[in-house]
Amino acid sequence: MNGAVIPIKKRPDSLTRLKASARKLFVERGYHATRPQDIAREAGLGHGTFYLHYPDKRACFLAFVEDARQEMNSHLSIARTPDSSLEEMIAATLNAIYDYSDSHPGVLRAAMTDEMVIDAEGAQAVPLLVRWGEEWSALVLSAAEKGQACKSYNAEIIGQAIVGALHQTGREASRGQLCRKQLVDNLTRFLTRALKSD
Repeated sequence: MNGAVIPIKKRPDSLTRLKASARKLFVERGYHATRPQDIAREAGLGHGTFYLHYPDKRACFLAFVEDARQEMNSHLSIARTPDSSLEEMIAATLNAIYDYSDSHPGVLRAAMTDEMVIDAEGAQAVPLLVRWGEEWSALVLSAAEKGQACKSYNAEIIGQAIVGALHQTGREASRGQLCRKQLVDNLTRFLTRALKSD
């Protein structure tokens, strides 16, 4: 031995392990078929450890959804350039969504499942698609303020409409195994024309 210090690898803490296990199982099995004890077992932890971090499965699922949303937002912020044209912004956003989906198989599908999950206090959680609709609304509003998109549209309505269209198109594209480039090109041209300023 040459006297070099070999670092000791620390085991991930229990919350990190639970999050990784929950993500894996929600993607593989879906919300309803995943139980707290399954998540704990997958993480190599006792069942009671789950409840040290989450009051119930719904809270764990909502944490998974929030993590997926934050990951996606980070991915989008890297892909977008602030001074882009509307068409460039739409194309960059679509490519980033599909890149994220390809590099994290099943995560978006799982995170968008059971959108109306009720949290522990009985309040309705804001569905992931609705939050993404709000983000598209902000993009449309920003483009309208720059004169790149129609100002007479209600950005909130249009943002939700875009997300609905993208969600349905994505589902059909994966079923029909459509070419991603063709999908992005068509959606970009369609959305750019639909949003064109008056």
